[in-house]
Amino acid sequence: MTYHQQMRTEKQKMLAGENYNSLDPELVEDRRKARIAYHQFNNLAPDSPPSKRQELLSTLFRQMTDANVTAPFFCDYGYNIKLGKNVYFNFNCVVLDVATVTIGDNTLFGPNVQLYTALHPMSAEERRTGVESGKPIVIGSDVWMGGSVVVCPGVTIGDGTVIGAGSVVTRDIPANVFAAGNPCRVIRAL
Repeated sequence: MTYHQQMRTEKQKMLAGENYNSLDPELVEDRRKARIAYHQFNNLAPDSPPSKRQELLSTLFRQMTDANVTAPFFCDYGYNIKLGKNVYFNFNCVVLDVATVTIGDNTLFGPNVQLYTALHPMSAEERRTGVESGKPIVIGSDVWMGGSVVVCPGVTIGDGTVIGAGSVVTRDIPANVFAAGNPCRVIRAL
């Protein structure tokens, strides 16, 4: 291990996709800040002005345009979520963004969609240490995900694709197809 690698923070390791300690105080604090932001967002009155909703979401996401998020919404950090234009999250979506989650324009998420970038060691002994890693998720433009879809770490979903409700996406799905199932597989071209 080089001197430079020894001096890296746990957050720097996380952002680089390396093993890191999720119990590191800086990361714990970042998650706390995200929870405060989405708690405030999730508890806005239904008649709150759209500008207040956007203001709270802009404190959560690093890059945001005109996304429409229906509360409740949950994430780990928020700053690892990159949203295109006109993205819609329905009720109760969860984004575990220990790695980057990139979402293209005009993408729609049904209720209860879960995007997981976090990876945990297979060894129980290692898991007890708090060490984990992550792999990025990339979702193209004009994608539609039905309710209760789960997207696993490291998956890319191509532009124009539809993922059927209840699917568990464990591997890449190409552009312009309908895919569904557990594990999710291509059913037909669109």
